[in-house]
Amino acid sequence: MTDRTHFLSGIVAKGEMSRRDFLGRAAMLGAGVALANGLVAPSAHAESPVKGGVLKAGMQGGAATDSLDPAIFESQVSYFFGRQWGEQLVQIDAKRELQPALAEEWGASKDAKIWTFKIRKGVQFHNGKEMTPADVVATMERHSDASSKSGALGIMQGIEKIAVDGQNVVFTLKEPNADLPFLMDDYHLMIQPNGGKDNPTEGIGTGPYKVTVNQSGVRLGGEKFANYWRDDRGFADQIEIIVINDTTARMSALQGGQVHMINRVEPKVVELVKRLPGIMIRNVSGHGHYLFLAHCNTAPFDNNDLRLALKLAVDREELVQKILKGYGSVGNDTPINKSYPLFTEMEQRTFDPDKAKFHYKKSGHSGSVLLRTSDVAFPGAVDAAQLYQQSAAKAGIKIEIKREPGDGYWSEVWNKQPFSASYWGGRPTQDQMYSTAYYSKAQWNDTRFFNEKFDKMLLEARAELDADKRKKLYADMGQIVRNEGGAIVPMFNDFIDATGPQVGGWYEDGNQEMMGGYALSKCWLKT
Repeated sequence: MTDRTHFLSGIVAKGEMSRRDFLGRAAMLGAGVALANGLVAPSAHAESPVKGGVLKAGMQGGAATDSLDPAIFESQVSYFFGRQWGEQLVQIDAKRELQPALAEEWGASKDAKIWTFKIRKGVQFHNGKEMTPADVVATMERHSDASSKSGALGIMQGIEKIAVDGQNVVFTLKEPNADLPFLMDDYHLMIQPNGGKDNPTEGIGTGPYKVTVNQSGVRLGGEKFANYWRDDRGFADQIEIIVINDTTARMSALQGGQVHMINRVEPKVVELVKRLPGIMIRNVSGHGHYLFLAHCNTAPFDNNDLRLALKLAVDREELVQKILKGYGSVGNDTPINKSYPLFTEMEQRTFDPDKAKFHYKKSGHSGSVLLRTSDVAFPGAVDAAQLYQQSAAKAGIKIEIKREPGDGYWSEVWNKQPFSASYWGGRPTQDQMYSTAYYSKAQWNDTRFFNEKFDKMLLEARAELDADKRKKLYADMGQIVRNEGGAIVPMFNDFIDATGPQVGGWYEDGNQEMMGGYALSKCWLKT
C-alpha cells in the first residue's frame, strides 16, 4: 500500500468517503486523484534532460501594468511567468488528471463537503522560509477576500471555513463540491509566504525559478532556485521572457535565435513557418476560445434581443476558415466544448442575417455599436472584428470598430468597456469556468451576466454527486448562457506556439498555451 492509498484509507477509517466512492467521483469528472508518483510527461522519458543555459521565450500578452501579484494576473505573460516562480496545491497534467504538488494527497468526507489536503513538508520559499499549512490557509483567505480583487474569487465563494489541522489544511464548504481539488490548480492560487498578505507583489513562491528581473511589459527573468524541492523541472540555469507583442517581430526573434520559443503564432502564417529550417509549430486543441464580450447590464447591450441579434450576425464558419485557418472549431456562444468531460451537444447557432435583423428591430436600437479590439486580444482579432462588421452589415447592424493599443488593453478595456474582443484559455471543469466568468459574484464576470436562476443551478450542480444529474444541470446552464448571456463565442482555438531547434522536452498540453504554462520550466536547451 502506497502512502497516498494509506491516506485515503485513513479517511475511510474516520467514517468519511470510501476510496471507491472517491475514485468513482473523480472518474465522473474524467480525471484521477492524487495517486500518481510524479509529474513528468510521458514524452519526457524519450530524451534525457540537459541542464544549464538561459532558456528564452518571446511572448505576446504583456503590458507595463502587469503585476507579480497572482490575484490580479490578467495577461498571458503574467500567468506564464507565475507558473515558473509559483506553485499551487495541485497540478492538472497534460492528460487533464490531477497530480500532487504542494499538497501530497487529499481526500473528502462522504458528502464531498469537507476536504483535507496534506501539505508537503520540507518545501522552501525563495526567501528561505519553509512553507507551512498556515501559509496555505493565509493564501486561500486572501483570495477569498473581495478587497483582493482576485480572479479566483468566484471559485472561492463556496468555501465556508479553512483551518490547519497538524500538517493538513481542511476546507469546509457551504455545499458539497466534487470539483474542489481541480479548483486548487487555478493559477491565481500561488502559495505565498503568509498568503501574500504582507507584500503580494514580491514574486516569492516555491517554484523552480526565483524572480531576478521584473520589468513589466518589457522583460522578466528568473534563476534556478538552489533549494527547489523536485527534479523533474527547472533544467535551465536561467529563464527569460521578452515581451514582443508584435507578431512579425516575435517570429523574427525566433528565427534569429534571440528567443527559443514563442506563443501565439497567427494561423495565417503557420504553413509558411513550417517551411523554416529548425522551426517547429506546436499546436494543440483544448478549452481555449476567442469571443466578443457584451456587458449585459450596460445599454444598449442590456437588451437581450440586441444580444441575440449580435450572436446571429456573426459568420462563425467564415471566422474559423479565415482567422483560424482550420486550427480550431466553431463556437456556440458558450465557453464549454467537447473537451469538457460533462459536455452536452446543443443545436449549433449559425449565421442567420434574417433572424438577426428580426431581433435587432425588436430591440428598438438604432445607430451603431462600438466594438473595441486589439492585436493582443487574440491572434487575428482586428481582422476578426472587421469580418464581424461585414457579416453584421448584412443584417442591417452597424458595428463601429475601435482599434486599441496593446499596452493597457487588459487593464483599461477588458472587463471595463461594454463591448470588446477577448479570449479565454478555459478551465479544467465546467464548474470552474462558470464560477470564474459567469457567476454573479465573480470578479472576472466580464459579460456582467447576473442571472439568479443560473447561479442557483451552478451551486446545485457543484453539490450534485450523480454524474447524469450533474450533466443535465450543466446542459441547462449552457442553454441559459447561450440564449441570454453576453458572450458571443464564434470559435474555439488551437493553442499555436513555435520552438527553435535547441528546444528539447516539449510535449502537448491542451490546458493552456506554452505547454499548459510550463514550457520554460519543463523544457531544456539541447547541446
